[in-house]
Formats: sequence, C-alpha cells, structure tokens
Amino acid sequence: MKKISTYFSCISIMIGVMSATFLLAGAFNLKILKSTSTSTSDYSSLSNKKIAWGIKRADNHDQPDVGKENVEVMKKYNGIFMGNSEKKTVYLTFDAGYEAGYTEKIINVLKENNVTATFFITGHYLNTQPDLIKKMIDNGNIIGNHTVNHKCLTDISLDEVKKEIMELHTAVYEKFGYEMKYFRPPKGEFSERTISYINSLGYTSTLWSLAYDDWDESKQGREEYGKKKIMENIHNGAVILLHSNSKDNSEILDSVIKEIKANGYEIKSLDEYE
Repeated sequence: MKKISTYFSCISIMIGVMSATFLLAGAFNLKILKSTSTSTSDYSSLSNKKIAWGIKRADNHDQPDVGKENVEVMKKYNGIFMGNSEKKTVYLTFDAGYEAGYTEKIINVLKENNVTATFFITGHYLNTQPDLIKKMIDNGNIIGNHTVNHKCLTDISLDEVKKEIMELHTAVYEKFGYEMKYFRPPKGEFSERTISYINSLGYTSTLWSLAYDDWDESKQGREEYGKKKIMENIHNGAVILLHSNSKDNSEILDSVIKEIKANGYEIKSLDEYE
C-alpha cells in the first residue's frame, strides 16, 4: 500500500493549498440532525495509535486480508470495509478530492448501467464542483464525507476532527438539503479514538477491500491494466475504491460494470450494505 500512502500525501498538499476556507458561513448554526454535543473528553481513554488501512490480496476471488487490528476496530464501531463473504454483492465508491474532467462521464456511465455509487468529497470539491455534486445526488448516488481539508485525523485534536467533518456536513446540507452519513478517513488512517468519536457525530466510517493505483494522473493510459486489477481481485462483499480524477476509470467503468454483472455479482448501494 506504499503507493496509496504516496497518493494521499500528495492530495493532502493539493487540497491544503486549495484551502476550503470559503465553505458556507455559520457552519455550526444549522438545524442539522447529527449529534455534536458529545464531549471530546469522553474519548481520552481510547487509543489514538494510528492505524493505516492496508490490503493483502487473495487468490481465486477470495476476500483479502485487511489485518486483524483493522477488522477488530472497524467491527467494534460498525464500520464498513468488506461485506458478506457468502453473497456475490459489491459496492462502488469513488474518492473525489478535486476534479480532473472525468467525473461527469463516470456519473453518466453509472446511470446508463442502472447502478449507483458513493462519492466521498472534500471541501475543495464542494466549493469548486457544486453542479457535479447536484448531478450525483439527482442520479441517486450517495455523497460521503472526506473532510474539509483531507488531514490525517490522528494528527489533530478531536475538536479539529469535529470541525473538519461537521463544517463540510453543514455546508452540503445548506446547499443541497442533503445529509451525509458515510465517512472515509483521509489517507485511510484512523485510530480507535477517531473512529469512536466519528460515530458520535452520526457517521459510519467506510474503508475498502479493493483498490488499485488509479489516482496518479501521470500514469493514465493503462486501461487494460486497470480493468485487470479490478476484475482479478473482485470478491464477495467487495467495497471498491476508485478515484474520479482517473481518466482510465472513466474509460473502463462501463465495461467493468458489465463484466462484474456478467460474473454474477450484484452492484448495490452502501445503504444496502450487509
């Protein structure tokens, strides 16, 4: 997972430079449904040891090993990372930190194939691409929270964690009347303390069990490679992480969806996760 860590470091810098400070004003004055009253001191006894999400791929479309400690923490706090091993069901998710010109095609391909996905957005994406977010919602897709500035949450205070999550939550609610409920930790890094605290904000933490190095815009033009990585590693309950800034993903998505279905898998929404 070294390449994944490199990507997230890069995108963190980009999003930090493109600061999301112009999110809608009065973020904490909204009539939102999330509970934000829990004291951060209630979590001081929980470990803040950084856990880096990783995947050890398996053969023959078996479910991968995502690590004992990872599984224990995610299950303890009802997180999403890999569904039922007995059911041929998969879930499509996209991380959308910034726009590179390919997301509209991705949204259209999803609609044409009668499937939906979850798009985890940042503050920068909200500020720069409101029309695309509206189209995601109008087409029945789920919008997930990827924080305002894509910071590693174990490196900041819980008060800052709350701000990173709830300012984006509130801005999306004000702009679209849409209340997010799924959260993806930036860089795939978390701790028991942050996962527990995020639960108190009403969010379900969402990781993944299938991904490939699709984010690097200097390494596009590898469509067959991307499709092979996805199809060779598809498995029951797969939570698939893709990136919407990938031209390759926009080109292969239609055939990938069709092949996933042809292999007997059903693509479901995270709302149907089991």
